[in-house]
Amino acid sequence: MVEAPILIVGAGHAGFQLAASLRQAGYEGPVSLINDEPHLPYQRPPLSKAYLKGGGGPDKVMFRPEKFYHDQRIELISDRVVAIDRSALQLVCASGASRVYKHLVLATGARNRLLDIPNAGLKDVLYLRSLDESEMLRQLFPTRRRVVVVGAGFIGLEFAATARAKGLEVDVVELAPRVMARAVTSEISEFFQRRHSEAGIRIHFGVQATSITSDEGRVTGVTLSDGRPIAADLVVVGVGVLPNVELAAEADLPVASGIIVDEHLLTADPNISAIGDCALFKSVRFGAPLRLESVQNAADQARCVAARLTGDMKSYDGFPWFWSDQGPDKLQIAGLTTGYDQVVVRGDAGQGSFSAFCYKDGRLIGIESVNRASDHVFGRRFLAVNGSIPPEQAADPAFDLKRALA
Repeated sequence: MVEAPILIVGAGHAGFQLAASLRQAGYEGPVSLINDEPHLPYQRPPLSKAYLKGGGGPDKVMFRPEKFYHDQRIELISDRVVAIDRSALQLVCASGASRVYKHLVLATGARNRLLDIPNAGLKDVLYLRSLDESEMLRQLFPTRRRVVVVGAGFIGLEFAATARAKGLEVDVVELAPRVMARAVTSEISEFFQRRHSEAGIRIHFGVQATSITSDEGRVTGVTLSDGRPIAADLVVVGVGVLPNVELAAEADLPVASGIIVDEHLLTADPNISAIGDCALFKSVRFGAPLRLESVQNAADQARCVAARLTGDMKSYDGFPWFWSDQGPDKLQIAGLTTGYDQVVVRGDAGQGSFSAFCYKDGRLIGIESVNRASDHVFGRRFLAVNGSIPPEQAADPAFDLKRALA
């Protein structure tokens, strides 16, 4: 009798890493990776940065060439899963095929939150999450003059910086009072707002797009909630993502703002795990349920599940870190800074190299760094072991952070 495979639904960072890690851990059984995109599994971060700028063809963002999957005996399946039959340990695919599994891992990721205003469905209203979307935008750059970016989060600002560097006129529309307001401190927001403005990007705060104007199906502009019109021949939307939980929900697995899993990344069904952007996991480190959208989280959760499926069961305790490249500036974040009540700046924002050390109740909880990689490396090492230094040491340029690591 043929052994059923470990079946992975989703071929993003989490799904690919799990398949690779299973082989690295010595798993000899069959491994199948279901991919609903017409490409080999690929990296997403370059899509709004290096790839969008024109840095090579699609092969540049692929995790591995096709030969890797053959050599590692990882079956790549091009299909879309439409249902889970938990009692039969079986999936139903859009092609009509059925797939049995030994263990199922949902790495279904997230999808773009759609803009719900008049004319949002026009062909020149685009999003940026997939390779096809990035390729379409890259091809449009030479034919477009003015773009409105809806949303001043990471993706919106990364795209805005790239579009401006390509010579387009760029307006960014943001309902919040500052850029990246939900993700970073005001000190970091102020720096990036200044840098983008100096590059010629116009940012409109406290307003939202209420409609898109058009002429014979072509975008001509965006109307704001305060009545102002902005001319445009392209609109790019970056207003967040929604976790893909529907497949799990329809199989009667508990979901909330993600597919609910325990500290081992198992769902309520012991034969099904969930990892990556779609997983709402019980965090041992932070003592609360979390859903994180980051490459680090996806890859570390994949390694944790690979270890469990090969006999090394442990709680997931990955330390979160993030990054965003916006024009010439690199933002790196170590830890989760939600709920901070004190910020200490180390370095010089005026010189374009500084860090915001974030404290809560006198304890260091995260470090946000701009063009200051050494502080980020320190944060990842130090905070991962729950280290803290007093605010006055963080603020003192003469204090050697390496002393705290000793």
